[in-house]
Amino acid sequence: VQILLKLWRNGFSLDDGELRSYSDPTNAQFLESVKRGEIPVELQRLVHGGQVNLDMEDHQEQEYVKPRLRFKAFSGEGQKLGSLTPEIVSTPSSPEEEEKSILNAPVLIDDSMPATKIQIRLADGSRLIQRFNQTHRIKDIRDFIIQSRPEFATTDFVLVTTFPNKELTDENLTLQEADILNTVILQQLK
Repeated sequence: VQILLKLWRNGFSLDDGELRSYSDPTNAQFLESVKRGEIPVELQRLVHGGQVNLDMEDHQEQEYVKPRLRFKAFSGEGQKLGSLTPEIVSTPSSPEEEEKSILNAPVLIDDSMPATKIQIRLADGSRLIQRFNQTHRIKDIRDFIIQSRPEFATTDFVLVTTFPNKELTDENLTLQEADILNTVILQQLK
């Protein structure tokens, strides 16, 4: 979340919000947190644990002037409907194909450890589904793709999450560290 803190002669404002007095104890605590380089509690609640980018503008030579209101189309909070991972519609495969990819799996699973299922959408339009331990690494997914489809052994490709689209560049991360448990991974050719 991008937030703009403007310091005025008679107080401060966040983005284009109302003037907040320096003498108010809540506001003083807010500014003290900023001075210490911490995220104020108010902003932590606002972003629900997300990342905050706080920019500051110095207008201490000026009195606060209320900005003209701009039209804001939507200021509510969005809610996701349905499952976290999109349902595959474009590449139907038979249950036999899915079972085959699991049975021929070159991945060793430790049944005493927590496991996850990863669906991999390949660049050729097909898909693979494989169980991995949560401690397997992203490079194990790459190795699984190459062992399952040897034609990709000489092809340069990257692995990408579906939403938000993020390239998995650090292949030494575990699946749990990369936060890709029970997800869909896309193979994209370079």
